[in-house]
Amino acid sequence: MATSRICCLLATLMFFLFFSAFADDVVVLTEANFEKEVGQHHRGALVEFYAPWCGHCKKLAPEYEKLGESFKKAKSVLIGKVDCDEHKSLCSKYGVSGYPTIQWFPKGSLEPKKYEGARNAEALAEFVNSEGGTNVKIASIPSSVVVLTADNFNEIVLDENRDVLVEFYAPWCGHCKNLAPTYEKVAAAFNLEEDVVIANLDADKYKDLAEKHGVSGYPTLKFFPKNNKAGEDYDGGRDLEDFVIFINEKCGTSRDGKGQLTSKAGVIEVLSSLVKKFVGASSEEKKAVFKQIEDEAEKLTGSAARYGKVYLKSAKSCMEKGADYAKNEIQRLERMLAKSISPAKADEFTLKKNILSIFAADQ
Repeated sequence: MATSRICCLLATLMFFLFFSAFADDVVVLTEANFEKEVGQHHRGALVEFYAPWCGHCKKLAPEYEKLGESFKKAKSVLIGKVDCDEHKSLCSKYGVSGYPTIQWFPKGSLEPKKYEGARNAEALAEFVNSEGGTNVKIASIPSSVVVLTADNFNEIVLDENRDVLVEFYAPWCGHCKNLAPTYEKVAAAFNLEEDVVIANLDADKYKDLAEKHGVSGYPTLKFFPKNNKAGEDYDGGRDLEDFVIFINEKCGTSRDGKGQLTSKAGVIEVLSSLVKKFVGASSEEKKAVFKQIEDEAEKLTGSAARYGKVYLKSAKSCMEKGADYAKNEIQRLERMLAKSISPAKADEFTLKKNILSIFAADQ
C-alpha cells in the first residue's frame, strides 16, 4: 500500500513538472517578436497559427504542448504559436486562411513550408526531426486516470469513502478520443484529493458492466458519490472548467483546472465566524473564543478535521506571537509558494495561507 502511494505521488509530481513547463516551452509569437524568433540562422521553427475559438485548435493544443515540452532542449528548433485573432495581419502575411495552420520555417528563412501530416505529437515530432536534423522523442507523461476493469470496478467505484467519476468509452469512438486529453487534465487536477477518483472503463471490452449501468452510447459519464453508489448521469459540459466546477460542487473540493487549491480551500464558515470574534476580542476574551474554536473543531471529520487543526494552531500562534503574526506568516508562505516546491507542499502552504488570511483580514 505504501509503495503504491509513493508511486502515485511520484507520478503526480512528474505530471505537474511536465505541465508546469508547457506554457514556456511553446513560444508565444506576436507581430513584435516574430522576426526576432523565427528565421534565425541557428534554428528552424515550427509555428502553429490558431484561433482561440477554434475546436480543432483546442483538440491540437495538448499534443502541441507535448511537442513543445519535448523539444525544449533542442537549441536548433523553436516550437511557437500565433493567436490569429490578436495578430490578423501577421497570419494574413503568411497566407493563413484556416485554423490551425502549421508551417515550418527553415533556418535563416521566413519562407515557410506547410505541414500536411497528422496532428498528434508523434507525427509532428517526426516531421520536425526530418526538417530540423534533430532526433527528439516525445516525452511520456504518466496518466492520472484510474483504469477500471471487471476485477477492480466494485472495489473502486462502490467504495463509500470515495467520490468517483467514470467515463465509459470505446476505443474506436471519435468523441471519446476528443475527450481524452481534457479528461486526463481533470484527473491530474484532482490527483491529490485522496477521496476523489477520476476513472474510465473500456465499455467495448467490458460490455456486461456497461450494460449493467445503462450505457448505450459513448462516451457516457456517470458520477458515483459516496452517498449514492447507484450512480447518476453527468450531463454537464465537457470542457475542463465544466468538470472542475462539477467536482468542486459535488465533492466539496476547491481546485482549479491546474490542480492548484483556490482561495476557498480549507475555509470553514463556522470557524471563520469565530475567528472574527477572536480577532476583535481582548486578551482575556480571546481565551474564551479559542475554547469555542476548539469545541467546534472537535466536531469536524475527514478533511475538515485537518483544516480545523490549522485554525486552532493559527489562533494559538496569534495569542502567543501577537497581532502581526498572521500578516507576517502570510508573507513568508507567499515567498515559499513562489519557489519550486512539490504539489503536496503547495497544498499545505495554500491551506494555511487561506486560513491565516481570515485572521489578517479582521485585524
